[in-house]
Amino acid sequence: MTDSAEPDTGPTHTRIRPFNTKATYPNQSLDNDLCQAVIAGDTIYMRGQVGTDFDGNLVGAGDAGAQAEQAMLNVAQLLDECQSSVRDIVKITIYLTDPRHREPVYQVVGRHLKGVFPVSTGVVVAGLAQPDWLMEIDVIAVKSS
Repeated sequence: MTDSAEPDTGPTHTRIRPFNTKATYPNQSLDNDLCQAVIAGDTIYMRGQVGTDFDGNLVGAGDAGAQAEQAMLNVAQLLDECQSSVRDIVKITIYLTDPRHREPVYQVVGRHLKGVFPVSTGVVVAGLAQPDWLMEIDVIAVKSS
């Protein structure tokens, strides 16, 4: 047995759209390095997507369906950047701040995922990371070969 450490070979995954939370949450004292998606092997793990575009602009203030539309556009764009698509989604988790948002959010998500058949979990929460966010969708996909 030797005392030498293993050489650092770098991360075992690919980071898509790295960012720092200082820019994402200017109203909070945060300084976390994150990314929008991670590709680990053939699996894509996505950061929860909300009704903001990638420039940080809220789309659909007060409208859960409009926020879901923006979130799903973000999902599709990120999957494309991962050389994948929505047809490769295997699991979604949808977080709602009010159970009355379920129907408009699920109608939008259902339209985007027609024919995909992922497993799905829905959760009603007291709130999300920003008070104007009404919904969030978490996605796991498996890259097609």
